[in-house]
Amino acid sequence: MDVTPDRTADQTADRTAQTAAQTAARAAQAAGGAASRSAARTPAEPQPLPEPRRLGVLSRLAPEPMKVVLNWGRRYSLWVFNFGLACCAIEFIAASMARHDFIRLGVIPFAPGPRQADLMIVSGTVTDKMAPAVKRLYEQMPEPKYVISFGACSNCGGPYWDSYSVTKGVDQIIPVDVYVPGCPPRPEALLQGILKLQEKIARESLAERYATGPSVGQLTSGLVTPPPAPTAGAGA
Repeated sequence: MDVTPDRTADQTADRTAQTAAQTAARAAQAAGGAASRSAARTPAEPQPLPEPRRLGVLSRLAPEPMKVVLNWGRRYSLWVFNFGLACCAIEFIAASMARHDFIRLGVIPFAPGPRQADLMIVSGTVTDKMAPAVKRLYEQMPEPKYVISFGACSNCGGPYWDSYSVTKGVDQIIPVDVYVPGCPPRPEALLQGILKLQEKIARESLAERYATGPSVGQLTSGLVTPPPAPTAGAGA
């Protein structure tokens, strides 16, 4: 019969078409893979970084040398508000005397009050009863302000860490910049802590330090609320 050659021709044509389709699919897949690999090797377009947040006219307009001068003046004019609570205060007093004399480092001891101070040195055991006073005096200090925790009792409670009345570190109530270990630490340790604080001040940026300022609730926490204002009809 003459039907078989036609069927054979049709089958051959179908196989040829399938082979051509498979070849085209493989070529397209290979081309797509090469394109993806070349895209992966091609470096991405660089994206510009966002402009950092800056505070105040001076932070925006002052050149970098001016900021260096401001940090230099701030690091060598630290007026200390000493919060001596225990025996570590004697070591602080020794560090301010003639033998060690931390005034040569630009540290001015014994500020008249917290509103004239730049640096609070907490030396001694902080009890739960004294903690509100420490926090209130810290909040009365003007910005920028710094804190040195001097001694093991101020750092973590020291030998009295398991006492029911001792605060487990002054950093639970106020932020601390430098910790000076020891029980009690020597005056040389306090000098080293002051040098570390001065290094921190030299490289700090006030824009980064105060980019996220405290809220009104944080600023008024722990303070005495004023009495309510008298109404107009109260005196009648």
